[in-house]
Amino acid sequence: MQSSSKIYVAGHRGLVGSALVRRLEAGGYANLVTRTHAELDLEVQAEVERFFAAERPEYVFLAAAKVGGINANCSYPADFILSNIRIESNVIEAAHRNGVKGLLFLGSSCIYPKLAPQPLKEEYLLTGPLESTNEPYAIAKIAGIGMCEALNRQYGTHFLSVMPTNLYGPNDSYDLENSHVLPALIRKFHLARLASLGDWAGIELDHERYGPIPSDFLTNLVSISRFRNKPHRPVINLPPPGNAVKLWGTGSPRREFLHADDLADACILLAGDIERVLSRLAAGGGASPAGRQLVNIGCGKDRTIEQLAVLVASVVGFQGAIEWDKTSPDGTPQKLLDIGFLTSLGWKPRISLKDGISDIYQQYVRGVPKQAGAPERFRRRSHPS
Repeated sequence: MQSSSKIYVAGHRGLVGSALVRRLEAGGYANLVTRTHAELDLEVQAEVERFFAAERPEYVFLAAAKVGGINANCSYPADFILSNIRIESNVIEAAHRNGVKGLLFLGSSCIYPKLAPQPLKEEYLLTGPLESTNEPYAIAKIAGIGMCEALNRQYGTHFLSVMPTNLYGPNDSYDLENSHVLPALIRKFHLARLASLGDWAGIELDHERYGPIPSDFLTNLVSISRFRNKPHRPVINLPPPGNAVKLWGTGSPRREFLHADDLADACILLAGDIERVLSRLAAGGGASPAGRQLVNIGCGKDRTIEQLAVLVASVVGFQGAIEWDKTSPDGTPQKLLDIGFLTSLGWKPRISLKDGISDIYQQYVRGVPKQAGAPERFRRRSHPS
């Protein structure tokens, strides 16, 4: 991949896609092609075919996907599997038909079996049952991996799949009903801190910037507030006073977290010489005995969700208690990726979790453009931990 190569980033407004654009531009790649959803619906095959035939990109980063937390995955399994398979099949097939030199498909660590040994090696794919809460999404991502491998085998394409761990960074979604765990924690603790100060004007501003606050969590904010007679408080029935943020699950599952900019650097490294990477995988350098053509991308360290919550609360400045709703699902007990193949190429993450959270929280406080979040059909009353 040369600095003059024509590169299409699918999903450039999202967490991963926007990071790829930032890092590509910083690396001197000036010939980037992007399209908004309004300009190009990746679920419509005819639109995708016309786009590829007209633009003829040389390289593709497929970062577009329908994503969400546990609640969204449990509530809308059909949407997750159907939408993601349509996006993947349309883009991957069009890339093949139009002679793309290299394609990087962004998957997810949820493709691995729920109870696979830790850390998760690439060879563990399809060796056991998936986690039920996100199985349809995982199946869609596994299908994308299969598409890339089948095209490589039959037509000699150079399509590589990468499996990121849990990600965070600029342009994340802070929708309290459907976002992933880390941005949800940032917003919950921020709102709780404002409530403890009686800053209802700040809570209203947060609502304008980042979207609706579910009624059950809003009730919790009122219980946190020390200013129960504040004129700006919501007009709702007040529960007994308290000072705790309630989170889903037990807090015991372990997760690793990687900044999206670190992910983007790894993706660009892999795409920069994609033929050599695929050759090394075929030779057994980190690949499974079956010759899986995928690469894990993580930081190599994990922590419990409870430890993460304590860290986020500290960064945000919330000093109240944390309570766990143990009737809500935890998801997979642990998802730590083996990143031996990637580190053998000389890559390592640069951004520590604490520094990364501090940075994005400052961005959050300053106010970023309101995220689109989940479609209206994803709006539900509950929220993920």
